[in-house]
Amino acid sequence: MTAESKPLNVLFLCTHNSARSILAEALLNHLGQGRFKAYSAGSSPRENQRPNPLALETLTKAGLPVEGLYSKSWDEFGKPDAPHMDLVITVCDNAAGEVCPFWPGQPATAHWGYADPSEVDGDDDKKREAFKQTLHMMRKRLDIFVNLPQSSLSKMAIEKTARDLAKS
Repeated sequence: MTAESKPLNVLFLCTHNSARSILAEALLNHLGQGRFKAYSAGSSPRENQRPNPLALETLTKAGLPVEGLYSKSWDEFGKPDAPHMDLVITVCDNAAGEVCPFWPGQPATAHWGYADPSEVDGDDDKKREAFKQTLHMMRKRLDIFVNLPQSSLSKMAIEKTARDLAKS
C-alpha cells in the first residue's frame, strides 16, 4: 500500500467508550470507504464495560455494521504494537479535559463535543431519539470530513481542518 493510499487512522475518545465514541467509530469506518480507519477508546471505561445497547441499536437501524465494536481503554493505543493514529478526536467534554497519554507519532488532536445521549432524562424512546440525533450530528460533520481533498488531510493541515469542523 502506498503512502497516498494508506488510510488515515482516527481515534475517537470518550470517558467510557460506550456511546458517542462507538457511534463515531462505526460511522467513520462506513463513510470513509477505506480512506479512513476509525477506532474508539475510553479514558476510564468501567470494568466489563460494553457498548451501550441503544448505541448498537441506533447503528443497526441506520444500516451500519456493529461487528467488532467493543469498549476499551485508551491505554491500548499507547502500546508499542498499537496502530499509529493520525488524528485523535475527543467526543465528550470529560475526555477533552483529561490529560491524554503519549500517542506514538504525535497525532493531530481536535475536540468535537456531543451531549451524552445515554444521560437524557426520560424513557427509552426519548433516549433512542437522543442517540439518533447524536448520530445525525456526527454524520453531518463526518460527511464533510471524508469528502475533504487530500491536501486538507496532510499532517500539517489535519489538526486545523478537524478543529474547524468542530465549529460546524
